[in-house]
Amino acid sequence: MSEPRRSAGTWLSGARAAGADLGYPGERMGLPQQGPGSVAGYGRRLVALIVDWLLALLVAQILSAALHWSPGARSFVTLAIFGVLSWLLIGLFGTTVGKRLAGLRVAVPNGGGVGLLWAFERAVLLVLLIPAVLWDRDHRGLHDRAANTVVVVR
Repeated sequence: MSEPRRSAGTWLSGARAAGADLGYPGERMGLPQQGPGSVAGYGRRLVALIVDWLLALLVAQILSAALHWSPGARSFVTLAIFGVLSWLLIGLFGTTVGKRLAGLRVAVPNGGGVGLLWAFERAVLLVLLIPAVLWDRDHRGLHDRAANTVVVVR
């Protein structure tokens, strides 16, 4: 008992600290480790999210000023606009304005387009927020897993 167990505190540091080889994000889906088609990192995704949210906020602000909505209504409309923009732009083009500026796109793991139905499911789960903050080892939120999508570098 004089020697501490190697696995005693590894749950704090994750599976890699216990010696598990998890590979790189996207390896299980056959995606490259780096470059075009590789899984996007958190920083670029955050930049894309901020740009998309600011765009939705701008549109909601313009509508709110023109239609004299309350701040509460404007907040709800901002979220709705964000969801609709995400749904339509990802469903039709595979990217949003923010993702395009950050050099990202949303795809299915086999490389095809997402389509409007799966983009709708992804957008609905995205506006619920909780699925977006829970990630797997491939950097996919629950909204991406449910819609069978992955955010990759363009």
